Amino acid sequence: MILSGLEIERRLGADIVIDPYERKLLNPNSYNLRLSDELLVYKNRELDMAKPNDYERSQIPPEGLLLEPGRLYLGRTLEFTATENLVPMLEGRSSVGRLGLFIHVTAGFGDVGFRGFWTLEILCVQPVRIYAGVEICQIFYHTLEGAYENYKSGKYQNNQGIQPSLLYKDFEK
Repeated sequence: MILSGLEIERRLGADIVIDPYERKLLNPNSYNLRLSDELLVYKNRELDMAKPNDYERSQIPPEGLLLEPGRLYLGRTLEFTATENLVPMLEGRSSVGRLGLFIHVTAGFGDVGFRGFWTLEILCVQPVRIYAGVEICQIFYHTLEGAYENYKSGKYQNNQGIQPSLLYKDFEK
């Protein structure tokens, strides 16, 4: 079952944290999240799963930033979220997708107990100008059935910003 927008609002401060929260961003069955003013871009075109990859951070200026096709941009939500007893899911907004801008391409499935900012995997099919603060994606919540354990991974839990891939840590085991 997916929570309605009104149920999302009712559970704020209990099962759901969205900070900052603005009621105008609430939808019938989701909540719009906004893009922060920072992006991360890997320096090399060739990336290695088994090693940390170098990256550069950049700010999105007030006049926006033109994204290039063929580059992966990592952004993050302006909002910090936390969830208990529910599975958070993230999807791009259709208005954004209709510009050929793909948000959170592969990792929209959150874990029960996740706390932090969502790192967004951003790709475009043609040049598109983006702006900080734009409603870029939406979060929605599934109920959970059965016994469970909260997300405990040290890789991404309680993050404070954009998280590059930490897959290389899996190779250290």
